[in-house]
Amino acid sequence: MGDNEDKFISILENHKGIIYKITNSYCKNKSDQQDLMQEIILQLWKSYPKYDNQYKLSTWIYRIALNTSISNYRKNKVRKEKTTELTPILTTSVNEVSPKEEEKYSDLQKFIKELKEIDKAIILLYLEGLSQKEISKIMGITSSNVSTKINRIKISLKQKFNTKNHSS
Repeated sequence: MGDNEDKFISILENHKGIIYKITNSYCKNKSDQQDLMQEIILQLWKSYPKYDNQYKLSTWIYRIALNTSISNYRKNKVRKEKTTELTPILTTSVNEVSPKEEEKYSDLQKFIKELKEIDKAIILLYLEGLSQKEISKIMGITSSNVSTKINRIKISLKQKFNTKNHSS
């Protein structure tokens, strides 16, 4: 393997969590997740020679992974709507959280998957702890637009939780 391949594999290894979280949020079953993961890795490999190191690697990976996921999502929307299996974003031991917390987490995951693809990308980045400035760079929109969208998404998610709690 050449230096470039070694560096690329190292980058993937160090940032696989980003790719995993994104594929898990945009795909409902393991097969689709694996397909999307392969597509993201392919797009990262194709873009790697053009990587501009003035950007953080994670910003570059998020941008490519999210753009690939969004375009993949749009292409396969009809097929995906027929899939009902849900997969958790992170596996946690039963001892780590209460059943009530696990249910809330599962609901949040479900509600996020129901968001429009751009809103889903923004809230995932927000939940990862990225700043509005970083999200702005990744998504290619202004920081104030990011702020507005995050507030609207929070309100929407809160309403979904309230509706669910009142109907239970």
